[in-house]
Amino acid sequence: MNSAAYCWGAPRMTRFYLLGASLVPLLGATRTLSEGATIGVCAVLMSSLHQLLLAPLRQRLATWTYMLASLLLLAALASCLQLALRAWLLPLALALGHYPALLCLQCLAIDHLLPGQGRWRVLAGHHCALLATCLLLGASRQWLAGGSGLHLATLAPGGLLLLGLLLALYNRLRPGPAQSHRQGKL
Repeated sequence: MNSAAYCWGAPRMTRFYLLGASLVPLLGATRTLSEGATIGVCAVLMSSLHQLLLAPLRQRLATWTYMLASLLLLAALASCLQLALRAWLLPLALALGHYPALLCLQCLAIDHLLPGQGRWRVLAGHHCALLATCLLLGASRQWLAGGSGLHLATLAPGGLLLLGLLLALYNRLRPGPAQSHRQGKL
């Protein structure tokens, strides 16, 4: 077992942990479809590069040196991401603010919560779900704010409410075993 992957006593990852770690940039930077697409692509790119560049170091470094290397790499990736956004997409970079830099927290959570076996498959599934959520949330918020005149949709609390509604719709439409209606355990 790799000690670097399980430092801080992190439990095995489920799909809900990574969604929770992704909420801050997801809610703050998806006011429009273009912002949602940009933050989604930035999240996928940054976490993929972080995992790819740390892969050779994972087995070779001790826990504290691995953490230091991870933090330095994230600082470099976030700086490069901010500079690239400002160079090529300045109006969008100004609209996103500091949310692309907050993707570092998501990358740290992903690194600690991904299992050792099947790491890349789970990461690819998370990336697909994250990108789809960013696009759907951005399009929904833009439509509600522009088409329906609902100003709350452009604010972070409105994004949280809309995300809750989208997750409830997903859970309702998702095929799977019926949930138990018991309130507690005996």
